[in-house]
Amino acid sequence: MPSPQEIPQLTSELIDMSRQYLRQETIEPAKALAKHAGMGIGGAMVLSLGALFLVLGLFSGLRVWLPSGQWFEVLARFLTAIGAAGAAGLVAWRMQSDNQQG
Repeated sequence: MPSPQEIPQLTSELIDMSRQYLRQETIEPAKALAKHAGMGIGGAMVLSLGALFLVLGLFSGLRVWLPSGQWFEVLARFLTAIGAAGAAGLVAWRMQSDNQQG
């Protein structure tokens, strides 16, 4: 049993130890998690921007390759939409099949 003179010292040690434990077990892992989440969100934004540019390139290419006219413009937009939906479906299908394996 500690003496009454040691109680303030033990209390301050307990508070310091609690702060260190809290920092070690919650704050530092949260910072690391935030760093990884930020990198993931940044990567997703870059990939989304790349996909947008690919779709715009596909649309521009179809407009150049198809004859000029109002209906060929509609056809270029339709084929672009089909291509983008197909790519999104392929990505969703691959994500689903990866989750089922393990």
